[in-house]
Amino acid sequence: MECEFPTVNANNEEIKTILAEVKTIAVLGLSPDSTKDSYRVAEYLQSAGYTIIPVYPKEEMILGAKVYRSLQEIPFPVDMVNIFRKADALDAIVDACMDRGDIKVFWAQKGIVNNTAAERARNAGMRVVQNHCSMVEHRNISA
Repeated sequence: MECEFPTVNANNEEIKTILAEVKTIAVLGLSPDSTKDSYRVAEYLQSAGYTIIPVYPKEEMILGAKVYRSLQEIPFPVDMVNIFRKADALDAIVDACMDRGDIKVFWAQKGIVNNTAAERARNAGMRVVQNHCSMVEHRNISA
């Protein structure tokens, strides 16, 4: 397996600003399985006051919120996408974010890096975070 080092990434101050400003987070790949990282992170963020929007190919409700099949189906503004998908899916996710036009933050979780997609997201005006866990980062600034 080949790993990519994140060359396009927010610094600690930018991450603090992002977590202070965003309110609505679409979680791409939010599993209904409470033992999965995506569920635990989304549950934590929801308990911290963020509005969580599950994006998952099945289920009707996760964490008490309506599940959408794609980013395009969400009928209201979204501040941030929090991505729990493989790195090769990020190119299509950037396209979906650009099509929406309202996504301010493109956040790829710990272990997920795609510098080409990240550069495209940044060039489209989004803040970019790669290879960081949003829950860990939030806990660090809240401590």
